[in-house]
Amino acid sequence: MKKLILSAVAVFACVLFTNAQSIADNAIGLRLGDSDGFGAEISYQRALGDNNRLELDLGLRSGNSFDGFKLVGLYQWVWNIDGGFNWYAGAGGGLASYEFDNVPAGIDDSETFFFVAGDVGIEYNFDIPLILSLDFRPEFGFGNDRFDNDDLDFDIALGIRYQF
Repeated sequence: MKKLILSAVAVFACVLFTNAQSIADNAIGLRLGDSDGFGAEISYQRALGDNNRLELDLGLRSGNSFDGFKLVGLYQWVWNIDGGFNWYAGAGGGLASYEFDNVPAGIDDSETFFFVAGDVGIEYNFDIPLILSLDFRPEFGFGNDRFDNDDLDFDIALGIRYQF
């Protein structure tokens, strides 16, 4: 009976440790969002432990009516679902700056503001060092009322990253 119990515990421990979460030490790629965010962002992830990481995103945008940048930092917790799928949630914030074109001379057309952000998403780790993700990031900005940044924005994005 002792051997049976010991064998059952050993099998359970092996199953538990083989399904343990493992995330890549580093991942770099693109986060392709809607234009309510910044469109395409350069994205970098750094593992901070077995199931948490830091994500840094930099969005640069230049259009006919404005130029700007957005820098985001998020702390994320990652949980294994099954078969290469993970889900994650996190919180953080960032800094953004816009400069508008086609405004009358003498009017300050730039703005810099801070925001807080949440993040929730799902990702798939391929057998090759590639990861695809889909996430939802609500952001609450603190800036000048003139450009309506004191509200809640929602950013949905597809991410593609190389893991190393």
